[in-house]
Amino acid sequence: MQVIERVAEVRALLDAARCAGRAVGLVPTMGALHDGHASLVERAAGECEVVCATVFVNPLQFGDGEDFSAYPRDLERDALRAEKAGATVVFAPPIDEMYPDGQHGVRTAVAVRELTERLEGAHRPGHFDGVATVVTKLFAIAGPCRAYFGEKDYQQLLVVRQLAHDLSFPVDVIGCATVRERDGLALSSRNAYLGGEEREAAAVLSRALQAGAAAIIAGERSAGAVRALITGIVTAEPLADLEYADVADPGDLTPLGRIDGDVRLLIAARVGPARLIDNLGVRT
Repeated sequence: MQVIERVAEVRALLDAARCAGRAVGLVPTMGALHDGHASLVERAAGECEVVCATVFVNPLQFGDGEDFSAYPRDLERDALRAEKAGATVVFAPPIDEMYPDGQHGVRTAVAVRELTERLEGAHRPGHFDGVATVVTKLFAIAGPCRAYFGEKDYQQLLVVRQLAHDLSFPVDVIGCATVRERDGLALSSRNAYLGGEEREAAAVLSRALQAGAAAIIAGERSAGAVRALITGIVTAEPLADLEYADVADPGDLTPLGRIDGDVRLLIAARVGPARLIDNLGVRT
């Protein structure tokens, strides 16, 4: 496996692979790889002959007061983890390779309207513009491929699918199931910020989503009642500070009043120093 830092080099490698008839899989990450990332690489390796995992902590998607400088970075560990999962190459560009004029000199941004105006978009202004811009660059660099994203960041997955569609990228965006700990906590690089009691408390997000799903499966059709149920479970945990809990259309994240078909339950909360998100799809 190779670790490449330069855009021209990784682009040439992936172009050569396609010319040789080999399918390319792309797994964009910000590093701090865990079993959830590994599952994306493994899925890509099962479907593509060449798998490029990217490791780039993108400054454009961090807002004021967020954890860009503290975000965990260990490229050597990440490269070994990616290789074990089946990656062919790790693309790990420095910031000045992705943004030659510096992050504050980027004059072009990609914005996906409507999908980004609620939930994470409302609580993290500008976040999705940063995500969409860096993903657009990665798609342009990688070329025709299958790109793998986890459903844990469900709103992000929808945003990436929309931009790939709207901008006519020759990229098949694949959503992959959330990987969880035994107690249900969704794997996240930010889980590393949790201390002992905080780690136990963080499982309340998954419990609340499961309770909401159980209520819907049992016949509850009031989205407001499901929101209230989820909210009550999280607010009862002293170490959790709920930011939002919603019941939404799984296609466009429109908030629902009445449940009549499949839904997506979404939640965000702070537990200690970590801001955690999770979601769960429910079929009716």
